[in-house]
Amino acid sequence: MNKQPRITLIHATPLSIAPIEQAFAAAWPQAELVNLLEDSLSRDRARDGQLTAAMCQRFETLADYAVDIGSDAILFTCSAFAGAIEQVQQKLSIPVLKPNEAMLEAALEYGGRLAIVATFPATIDSMTAELQEYATARKVSLQLQTRLANGAMQALAEGDAAHHDSLIIELARDIENVDAVLLAQFSMARARPGVEQVVSAPVLTSPDSAVRKLQRLLAQS
Repeated sequence: MNKQPRITLIHATPLSIAPIEQAFAAAWPQAELVNLLEDSLSRDRARDGQLTAAMCQRFETLADYAVDIGSDAILFTCSAFAGAIEQVQQKLSIPVLKPNEAMLEAALEYGGRLAIVATFPATIDSMTAELQEYATARKVSLQLQTRLANGAMQALAEGDAAHHDSLIIELARDIENVDAVLLAQFSMARARPGVEQVVSAPVLTSPDSAVRKLQRLLAQS
């Protein structure tokens, strides 16, 4: 693709916007970004406790709008909605990325002993299921550790980024015997340098991995 690609970023929380914009600025500043924020998605997902048919339809509506404005690709930055995003992937012909798929693929290149650190509870189950699916397809034996940084997302939403980061870093200190550490939320990318100081394994973030995969996909189109 020679023209400047238009990539629509669909967010369920405003906390995801800055991390992905920073990742694009660092690795692919030529991309034209369009931000769509629907911040009731996370609240409704937490309330319902599961993905509903109505929730899946909302994702299709957002994706259809992205297509209508001429998007070359769509990146969802909201974890815990894998099933809804997979329905969009099946429907559309342009590249559509789930928030963590590129990171999960990259993580399995390191091996099957992985640790997930999350700040949104529903992400643990959805990401574990995704990771198991990818591991099975690649015939990788998965040994998974999970950690939930309670209160970190709320701290960031209230403007206390330092406390957000410290909660994640302290939680990561006891992670041992893993091939890679995965920071599940886009908004956790800012804590990566601190986590790297307390673990010996590579630390992966969704924004950086997603940008690299989108570059590859659109270069082939």
